[in-house]
Amino acid sequence: MSIRETIKSQIIGALKGAEFPIGSPEKLIAAFPEGADTTCRAEGLEVTAGEAGKLLVASDFPFNSSEQVAETIVTRANL
Repeated sequence: MSIRETIKSQIIGALKGAEFPIGSPEKLIAAFPEGADTTCRAEGLEVTAGEAGKLLVASDFPFNSSEQVAETIVTRANL
């Protein structure tokens, strides 16, 4: 599995219990199990939800699914 797919899968898994739509960066960070400290790892790459959240802009919201969140983050991170 590629780094992109690994990170994407981990984001989707971390947001498994989240209620969608999510309308703000604060609500998105709160939806992660460990908040901003939730960490995804793949092949030496480590990214926290807080770091990933900095890649998002107001127009990204609302998010309607964990898949949409994950795809947006990995795309913006150029993974």
